[in-house]
Amino acid sequence: MLKLISSSDSWHLFKDDPVRPHLTAQFRTAPGREAFVLEDDDTGKPRAVICVAYTNQVPQDERELDYFSQAAHQEDEQGSIAVFYTVWSYDRGAGRDIVFAAQTWIKEHRGCSRYVTLSPLTEMAERFHLKNGAVLVNRGDTCQNFEY
Repeated sequence: MLKLISSSDSWHLFKDDPVRPHLTAQFRTAPGREAFVLEDDDTGKPRAVICVAYTNQVPQDERELDYFSQAAHQEDEQGSIAVFYTVWSYDRGAGRDIVFAAQTWIKEHRGCSRYVTLSPLTEMAERFHLKNGAVLVNRGDTCQNFEY
């Protein structure tokens, strides 16, 4: 079951982020950003976590992610692009599951028109996204973007 992380009760999960461990819980849950946890239906244990920022432009790095998500959230508006900027899993296959579950939830509740990543420049990230049907749209100096 996919759940929005809406209170500090689940912020302890952020310490497990292998991609962007330096980002604070306040950054991840600030206006224009959300985090989700995919829980096991039977046990309620977390299977994966994903963090999303809503922007109107595709960011090339964390600085742009921060700026673009703040700019898109002015006057209670929200960006049309969902940027998955970090994902990690506790169970095999749960990373893929949470990407698609979050995309479905965002389509229903936020109405975004594009779904992109801000991924590290690693072979592991590239394999993960390409294997799951994403297309590389940009490779920058510090990050790469894939689109679902």
